[in-house]
Amino acid sequence: MNVGDKIPEILGRDQDGNEIKAEDYRGRKMVLYSYPKANTSGCTAEACSLQAHKQELEAAGYAIIGVSKDKETLQKKFAEANGLEFPLIADTDTTLLQQLGCWGEKVACGRHTIGILRTTYLVNEDGVIEKIFTPKEIKTKIHAEQILAYVNGGN
Repeated sequence: MNVGDKIPEILGRDQDGNEIKAEDYRGRKMVLYSYPKANTSGCTAEACSLQAHKQELEAAGYAIIGVSKDKETLQKKFAEANGLEFPLIADTDTTLLQQLGCWGEKVACGRHTIGILRTTYLVNEDGVIEKIFTPKEIKTKIHAEQILAYVNGGN
């Protein structure tokens, strides 16, 4: 997906088994972020950054939604262990990840694999993508600050 595209209507099921739909967020902005694997250092740092700045993001009008290939049970443990107070979609069949375009080839230490490309989409009140943070742009420990800097300064 690209800036200007509408996100899919059905996003998936979260860690509590709730179906999450784009229409549930109409009239609100959204930080929709994909992460490779719950309970890994980078993904934990990113999620904790977002949780630590949740009130600021909400004050700017943003709801936070995470998505990975992890099962609901692992997403629930991840949320509970880190005090995450936002939905984590369990996209076990990678439907949403593929639709978003954050499922693909990665290279790590010279090894090519297929998996989740850490990506963040800022979505407007109408479900349209306004900004995409690519894997190379995201600094997991300060990702919420990166988002807030963009939101407040428009860079």
